[in-house]
Amino acid sequence: MTDQTYQLIAIAVYFLTMLGIGYYAYFQTTDLDDYMLAGRKLPPSVAALSAGASDMSGWLLMGLPGAIYSAGLVEAWIAIGLTIGAYLNWRFVAPRLRSYTEVSNNSITLPSFMENRFKDESRLLRITSGIIILVFFTFYVSSGMVAGGVFFEASFGTHYLFGMLLVAGVTLTYTLFGGFLGASLTDVVQGLLMLAALVIVPVMIVIGMGGPGDTIAAINAADAAHNLANPDDELRRTSLLFGGSLLAIISAASWGLGYFGQPHIIVRFMALRSSADAKAGRRIGIGWMILVSAGAVFTGLIGVGYFHSTGRTLDNPETVFLLLSQILFHPLVAGLVLAAVLAAIMSTVSSQLIVCSSALVEDLYKIFGKDLSVTQQVRMGRVGVLAVAVVAALLAVDPRSNILGLVAFAWAGFGAAFGPIILLSLFWRRLSAMGALAGMIAGSVVVGIWGNVPALKALMYEIVPGFFACVVVAVVVSLLTRPRHDQEIQREFSAMESQH
Repeated sequence: MTDQTYQLIAIAVYFLTMLGIGYYAYFQTTDLDDYMLAGRKLPPSVAALSAGASDMSGWLLMGLPGAIYSAGLVEAWIAIGLTIGAYLNWRFVAPRLRSYTEVSNNSITLPSFMENRFKDESRLLRITSGIIILVFFTFYVSSGMVAGGVFFEASFGTHYLFGMLLVAGVTLTYTLFGGFLGASLTDVVQGLLMLAALVIVPVMIVIGMGGPGDTIAAINAADAAHNLANPDDELRRTSLLFGGSLLAIISAASWGLGYFGQPHIIVRFMALRSSADAKAGRRIGIGWMILVSAGAVFTGLIGVGYFHSTGRTLDNPETVFLLLSQILFHPLVAGLVLAAVLAAIMSTVSSQLIVCSSALVEDLYKIFGKDLSVTQQVRMGRVGVLAVAVVAALLAVDPRSNILGLVAFAWAGFGAAFGPIILLSLFWRRLSAMGALAGMIAGSVVVGIWGNVPALKALMYEIVPGFFACVVVAVVVSLLTRPRHDQEIQREFSAMESQH
């Protein structure tokens, strides 16, 4: 058999495994709570690995190693910021949000929590946040489908549209039938696959190069050769500080602020069996994140030394992880590493499909539509997943549609619009519905303006000014307005606090 045949067999086994898990989860889903939150019965290990896998898309296995390969460890500040942000999210948000969403009328989505937390009878908070989620995540899902098409085109020479539809079809199938549980269980397998690939590849390279000392020497030799040929473009890839200004480092690390407002991540906190499980979830999740981030960083860095010492060329730095796995391993094992890249893409898409479906059905349709039976609610949830997937696929038909550029923008938008409001909701009694709504709008607007002015975007990542604007506006407006139903709000806040 050819190398490509072995790799296709590995990919096929991976696809069948994902579909099998979705089939199993289908029979565990009986009502909308099950479909959207797995009945709030998610063990901490599943919640942690699911949150991590749904967070880390193909950027982890391709974008980050490629950035490290090109510029060195200074690009690792994004990974450092994300890891710190994820830790703080698990430490401070997870336990309180799990408790508060149950205390506040058993809220199963982020928009419904907003409405119930502030007793917002106007429903503006729920509708506004539902629309924001639906619009941004439709493009986010589409970007994942584009990545799937490009992956198959680059790896196997297939037509872009075939690869895009294949990835979209398999992901849609197990998400459509398995719901949140199906997405979470597949995330666990995908997370473990990503972990294995990102640990094994750099370790094998170092062993093959003669150990850490020889590897570092090879990296320094590659830098010296580059600097000799390009005296105006000096590189020190082993330095965390060289090659970036203070503002650039702060901007990169500020990606961690986005965690507090990502609906597809914080929904995992809401699905935990209890708030006490957040502690175990934090340890598992952050342990996984440290290992995969370090693996991605070292793969890019070690790849510099490997390609220089062997005289091989690398046309596209973002393929460093894929090429190293194909060089080092049997084609069947290399195929499993390719499957890890697909896992990173598909785990993110499936989680975002579920959040979009919940926004469409629970936060928009049920507000304006008639009451639905339990069976109808689950059916509508599946229709929501299908509708969003179809729209996203139509947007992804053209690989040049520039949708991938919206990923960083969407991360900043969610982080600035929802992050401060979630934190203030959990830790400040005085936050009002008007303050939350005004802050959400302010954060979104600032990100929208800042992110589209090249001079401002070059100065700093738009999440920083957007996050700051949301906090200031939410606090000021809350101090000027008094919450309605204040006694009930205070009672629920105290009930949540008493559990922590």
